[in-house]
Amino acid sequence: MKVAVAGCCHGALDKMYETLELLQRRHNVRPDLLLCCGDFQAVRNEADLRCMAVPAKYRDMQTFYRYYSGEKKAPVLTVFIGGNHEASNHLQELPYGGWVAPNIYYLGYAGVVRFRGVRIGGISGIFKSHDYRKGHFECPPYNQQTIRSAYHVRNIEVFKLKQLKRPIDIFMSHDWPRSIYHYGNKKQLLKMKSFFRQEVESNTLGSPAASELLQHLKPTYWFSAHLHVKFAAFMQHESNSKEELPKATKFLALDKCLPHRDFLQIIDVEHDPNAGDSLEYDAEWIAVLKATNSLVNVTQSSWNMPEKNGLHAKWDYSVTEEAIKEVLEELNHDLKIPCNFTLTAACYDPSKPQKNMEPVHTINPQTTEFCAQFGLTDINDRIQQAKEEGSGRGECEEEEEEEMDSTGSPEEPSEYNTDNSGLSSFNPDEIMLDEEGGDEDLSTCSVDPSPDHPPEFSTSFSDIRIMPDSMAVSSDDATDSNNEELEKSSGSKQVEEKSPTERSLKRIGADENGNSGVKKIKRRNQAIYASYAAEDEDKTD
Repeated sequence: MKVAVAGCCHGALDKMYETLELLQRRHNVRPDLLLCCGDFQAVRNEADLRCMAVPAKYRDMQTFYRYYSGEKKAPVLTVFIGGNHEASNHLQELPYGGWVAPNIYYLGYAGVVRFRGVRIGGISGIFKSHDYRKGHFECPPYNQQTIRSAYHVRNIEVFKLKQLKRPIDIFMSHDWPRSIYHYGNKKQLLKMKSFFRQEVESNTLGSPAASELLQHLKPTYWFSAHLHVKFAAFMQHESNSKEELPKATKFLALDKCLPHRDFLQIIDVEHDPNAGDSLEYDAEWIAVLKATNSLVNVTQSSWNMPEKNGLHAKWDYSVTEEAIKEVLEELNHDLKIPCNFTLTAACYDPSKPQKNMEPVHTINPQTTEFCAQFGLTDINDRIQQAKEEGSGRGECEEEEEEEMDSTGSPEEPSEYNTDNSGLSSFNPDEIMLDEEGGDEDLSTCSVDPSPDHPPEFSTSFSDIRIMPDSMAVSSDDATDSNNEELEKSSGSKQVEEKSPTERSLKRIGADENGNSGVKKIKRRNQAIYASYAAEDEDKTD
């Protein structure tokens, strides 16, 4: 089957789907599935915009709300993960995954699903070591710290994914696995993005957690985005035993969704011709969720996952074939994910803007149903209970915030020796937030949606590149000539209402004198925003 893969969508769903339609008209190629590697921006209304960690000038309503309301429907099944520029309050409603709109499915904090027999996994967010060992404690309305930490990867999600034993066909992460650049055309990468050089040479670019998963899962394909540059690599894995056949991963990072950008990739993936056309649960993943349910943590206390070090009675949470069989029996061998999308927030109305709409903490019926079916903890319900009981962050929220440093995250020891999400260098193609200080007030700045004047589309998009059958790239700089040949040999065309379950929570983030802690944008970030604004002007010309 044909799978389309997109990088950072940034809410431009109309552009993305129009590009697929253009591909079909020009080349008679119709993808069966679309994957998006984060920064999807499922923004339903003005309150969602307030929960997106970007400066106010980049808070654009874009076009997702039209798919959420039912005005439009995605023409192809779309599966996506979260990035670091998301409506975090919306995605937080679906920690185990779910439908954000008809035919558009979010994988959750981490997840695995199946489509036509193809096993697809992913992990949302980006890596930051100071939040990695915490629980998912954040909830809207967010403050200056939690609006960012909400999208930081947690060790429990990595731990769950590492319990998988069965092969993964496709895996997605937003930030790149650390070290992957050593397996592709590194010279060409640094030519396009010279500001990555220091981190590439020190091997600190990318996520160490994603690298750990890459080495453990060894998927056939791994797709990422985040750095707004296209990059291919080929990683040969070592066998764990003499009996195990060697495995290799074809890695591809995608550019962002903009005119004149090669932001879509089409690949052919072997599938089960006898499988149905519905998105399905993965039985092993459900069994892992059940096995690790006792490890769910909704506090900001740092803790380590169980390991074989003499401190834990149990450290192996991988599941047996019997446990997988039990899941299948529970579902009567019907793994189809129910189409139970439900509106949980009012949809944006261009004729009636509500710039002062405040976000609320919502319990999504999809999550409630999923947890009830499989006996899992509803993370949002647990957070709500902790607040009502005055435990966790609860009534002590403001006092705890005052004790924290400017990042909102006490410096805890980490199993990784760096705190690098892959963008500490100046990257003019990325809307970057200063993790060490503070940008403009992210919780109270004005909202200025402008969905009715999108940039011209039609023929301004570059062609879509069809991935070649082979991405044979060896390691390090010896790959330079190989990767150039890879591009030449492809022989492919380039085309370019609120829910009754909503519960309002106490607003947080101001100090005892009522100050919001607004800080000026640092000069380094001013340069980045100015560069991005110039690019935006180019789009509308």
